Amino acid sequence: MLPTVAIVGRPNVGKSTLFNRLVGKKLALVDDQPGVTRDRREGEAHLLGLHFRIVDTAGYEDEDPQTLPGRMRRQTEAAVASADVALFLFDARAGVTPLDEEIARWLRSSDTPVILAGNKAEGRAAEDGLTEAWSLGLDEPIGLSAEHGQGLADLFQALLPHIDRANAEIEAAGLAHIEQEIDPDDEDALDAAPLKLAIVGRPNAGKSTLINKIIGEDRLITGPEAGITRDSIAVDYLWRDFENRERIVRLIDTAGMRKRAKVQDKLEKLAVADGLHAVDFAEVVVLLLDSTLGLEAQDLRIADKVLQEGRALVIALNKWDVSENGSSLYQGVRKALDEGLAQVKGVPLLTVSGATGKGLDDLLEAAFEVRRAWSRRVGTGQLNRWFETALEANPPPAPGGRRIKLRYLTQAKTRPPGFVLFGTRLDQLPESYQRYLVNGIRRELGFGAVPVRLMLRSAKNPFGK
Repeated sequence: MLPTVAIVGRPNVGKSTLFNRLVGKKLALVDDQPGVTRDRREGEAHLLGLHFRIVDTAGYEDEDPQTLPGRMRRQTEAAVASADVALFLFDARAGVTPLDEEIARWLRSSDTPVILAGNKAEGRAAEDGLTEAWSLGLDEPIGLSAEHGQGLADLFQALLPHIDRANAEIEAAGLAHIEQEIDPDDEDALDAAPLKLAIVGRPNAGKSTLINKIIGEDRLITGPEAGITRDSIAVDYLWRDFENRERIVRLIDTAGMRKRAKVQDKLEKLAVADGLHAVDFAEVVVLLLDSTLGLEAQDLRIADKVLQEGRALVIALNKWDVSENGSSLYQGVRKALDEGLAQVKGVPLLTVSGATGKGLDDLLEAAFEVRRAWSRRVGTGQLNRWFETALEANPPPAPGGRRIKLRYLTQAKTRPPGFVLFGTRLDQLPESYQRYLVNGIRRELGFGAVPVRLMLRSAKNPFGK
């Protein structure tokens, strides 16, 4: 656990830019147009030796609670309520607006301490705005520039007493933040480590609703509108498995991925790129299908992208509670997957419902199982005993009457599993024979339907030239 700081303010004052500055990475999407951020996004921030969790929130707007801006405002209010301190950001160049005054009234009525900061304060143009901010009744405003990194020392001084107080409370409760290094060859430690689980799929497949149901709270914004999610949002959850063990799952919600030709909007392009970036850092990816629409070509493209990145894949049919002809639909999707993803036949296919919670425990159990296979390492002795048997059952071909000699096989890496095949004349080994070996490794050595890499290494002839 870390002290939590929530950044709040009206749209387009630079909250996401400051968030990125404090976490040291461009995690949050940033654009000139207002209203880019919708869900609240969290990250670990470092500021001159201070270590805390920073929360980027949507721009605060005074709209009807049932509208999308109103649902975004509820997320912001929840972030402030759970934070140790709120950082109220306003545009120092634009000065105090009526919406800033409304936000200040709300923050003064909350129990969370507030730090007032004027962004875009580089140069003399911000002096009047900083002076005007005294009228908000939130003590002295700090002038800073999230874009250029100015004023961070003043921000440090303002945050320090709140962070120290929160750290003392965390230590007293025995919840101090401890980083643990995991040995990649320790299977038990890897199995107990937090699972990084990304949820991907087409727009409106129910990804955010599914995560909200798993964690039991409205953490992510949902609604009938397609494409609500923009940033990839990570949520940590403590799940109790079927053996009553507590397992940590980091659930990552991503933006809906439409066919590339249909993505014209700049923000949608950024959101899809952010989702693909989340896939790169996940261990297991759940491809969520809308069972009322079935399997489409775009679903197979997404699945193929996940497998090319070497991630373990699980496929889930969502909205199963409202689907029709369930048995025939399931069999049809299963057959289409085996044909469309021939390189990894047998990818787990489960039925779930984000609305009712059906099948969610089975989904998490399957994700842990497929990560176990994805992290599996086979000893060289066992591997080559299987290899000799495979060669006897199906010897390699002899193109042009010259024999291809396969010497031995070794596992070079895990996550995803990678194997190196040594021999002579491997440049002439047919793709079909390589697939025979990969399918055998997957089937006979316990790797299941995870992507397996096979690299070829031939000894160099010292007299070749």
